[in-house]
Amino acid sequence: MEWIPVVFVIFKGLVLGTGMFFAIKWHYDQGKKGKIQERRAVLRAAAKVAAIFFLSLLALGLLTYFIVTRLRLDLGLT
Repeated sequence: MEWIPVVFVIFKGLVLGTGMFFAIKWHYDQGKKGKIQERRAVLRAAAKVAAIFFLSLLALGLLTYFIVTRLRLDLGLT
């Protein structure tokens, strides 16, 4: 009767070990498959973020300029 836990623990270790092996292998294979497409997607997203940032910066600068000229504020350095 004392050998049953030993067999169950060994069986559990084998099943979990096999499952972990195939899970790691599957994730590794999935990572290799989409590297180029993933890199393109990341570059495209980074370009969009940079474009939005620069456009918002330009819009903020123009808005500030128009508010300053409308209020006739003197921002000269002299």
